[in-house]
Amino acid sequence: MASYYVNKKAQPNGDHEVHKSDCRYLPSLENRKYLGEFSNCKDAVNEAKKTYDKSNGCYTCSNECHTS
Repeated sequence: MASYYVNKKAQPNGDHEVHKSDCRYLPSLENRKYLGEFSNCKDAVNEAKKTYDKSNGCYTCSNECHTS
């Protein structure tokens, strides 16, 4: 299980990226929302979509859930 966060600030394309807690691109404390503990990024992205419809996995730490 890993802790996941979603970036409160959207990327230029409108995506809110989902990151693992150990990602080097993890947003600052004020710019991230804790999603919970998940065994995979797909469940974390689904949780993020409850707040931000346009959520996407981070290319670096959640690549299997990253879409272009």
